[in-house]
Amino acid sequence: MGKATREEVRREARKEARTVDVTVVGAGPVGLLLAAELALAGATVHVLERRTEPDTALKAQGINMPTAEALDRRGLLPAAEAVQRETLKRVGPFGPAADGRGAPGAGQRAPWSRFTGHFAGMVLDPDLVDWSDPDLAAHTAAGGARMVPQRELEALLAEHAARLGVTVRRGVEVTALEDTGDGVVVGTSAGTVRTGWLVGCDGGHSAVRRLAGIGFPGTDPEIVGYQAVADIADPETLTDGWTWSPEGVYRYGPQPGRVATVEFGVTPADRSAPVSLDEVQGSLRRVSGTDVTLTALRAVPTRWSDHTRQAAAYRSGRVLLAGDAAHVHPPFGGQGLNLGAGDAMNLGWKLGAVLAGWAPEGLLDTYDTERRPLGAWVLDWTRAQIGVLRGDAKSAALRGIVADLLSTRDGTTYAVKKISGVDQRVDLSGGLPGGPPCAPSGDHPLVGRLVPDLWLADASRLADHGHGGGFLLLDRTRDGAFARTASAWADRVRSVTDDDHATPTGGPVGVPTGVLVRPDGVVAWAFSDDDGAADSSSSSARASSGITGLEAALLRWAGMP
Repeated sequence: MGKATREEVRREARKEARTVDVTVVGAGPVGLLLAAELALAGATVHVLERRTEPDTALKAQGINMPTAEALDRRGLLPAAEAVQRETLKRVGPFGPAADGRGAPGAGQRAPWSRFTGHFAGMVLDPDLVDWSDPDLAAHTAAGGARMVPQRELEALLAEHAARLGVTVRRGVEVTALEDTGDGVVVGTSAGTVRTGWLVGCDGGHSAVRRLAGIGFPGTDPEIVGYQAVADIADPETLTDGWTWSPEGVYRYGPQPGRVATVEFGVTPADRSAPVSLDEVQGSLRRVSGTDVTLTALRAVPTRWSDHTRQAAAYRSGRVLLAGDAAHVHPPFGGQGLNLGAGDAMNLGWKLGAVLAGWAPEGLLDTYDTERRPLGAWVLDWTRAQIGVLRGDAKSAALRGIVADLLSTRDGTTYAVKKISGVDQRVDLSGGLPGGPPCAPSGDHPLVGRLVPDLWLADASRLADHGHGGGFLLLDRTRDGAFARTASAWADRVRSVTDDDHATPTGGPVGVPTGVLVRPDGVVAWAFSDDDGAADSSSSSARASSGITGLEAALLRWAGMP
């Protein structure tokens, strides 16, 4: 046979590219969650990871409510609750400070973890929180799964992805990439990989972002921080909780031996070198002003800074970014892990929809427009804490004012809502590029919010019906009018009918008559029969006024029937 022509080579490359719909780079929690969401949507997914073993470094120690609810919607809540119970056992004598109610008993579900977090080291008092606040009261069912450390979360998601058939190839480093317009050719340390789409979930030093030529503007670091769990010869020299000094701030707890430090104006000799015991001990001594002695490290320590940046674009052609590859910031409150999980949930169903052919490629543009504002807010939230943490007199004065505000019921409730993520809202205004014309999403208070806890007459929750992914429609009309409307989308939308016994645990509105929930948990449409008449004919007549809005929302987000 003669030498293949260039066009024949291209055709063969396209053929091979179609055998793997998506290649995800990075097998951390974000990459694994994204891969699992894509697999649920029917895509074939491979994950490439440069590390040969899972990362065991000490990182985020908890998740926020949107992340816990994402696990809940996929049937992973019991496993996450089990992790929290084990975490509380490890916390030991520090337990009451972490969760005032303690661990739930066997077979029970904690209605809300009283772990509130902190702002710039100022721990938020759970007794000051207005737990009846509509946003907090609307999200309680997954409250027993918030103390899930990153390492355990990664293991949980690895099992979840494996059950869905996701392949993870470890020890493979990405070295080059070319977007061919109908696929991506990826050069790796293990050879060439051809894929339909490439998603970089490979951290703040993302090779995918660099190779794709995506800018990463932001602010340079001015601090260095350490996190470790150590054996301490003289722990009595340290003060429990957060302590400030002119050199910085340190934290001892919430579990025995766990220490964290923040120093200003200090630069490690080699940022890429492993963190040593002497390095952690030196930092702790400088900040605490003591001669505390660490005798051993019981976990892989981490070094971090307040390097704060956001990608200029979350998408370039067939290359996308998620997690730390799209945004980096100080790790206060574990916001980075949660922000990345939100990226994965948002992108997973949208890319899956494009691959399935029922959504236009323009749907992917909403990934950037929806997630970027949340990313920018987290960056500013952590920047503000750096400003308050500084040891100078001006920052100390500001810290005193913020502390006063956080000692009030309104101030503490505000901060807890922000940290827990329960008041997140996505702007769903505008149409989809390349999609059909559609009506606006409407002004119902639930639209754009994460779906609240909605309990049904059979004692299940709406979230219990979303384990397989896809859209959920709650229909509480007496004649099933909304479910009939959505029947043409039955391959993408699961309708759950219920009667007037459905009750939420709280929230900004009363019991909605109809709710359309996207696969990422965001409410795309909602309708409330505010009159609440008893006879079925008048109720059906009013419900018909919501059918037009439901059809528009289905066309917009679930494609053509």
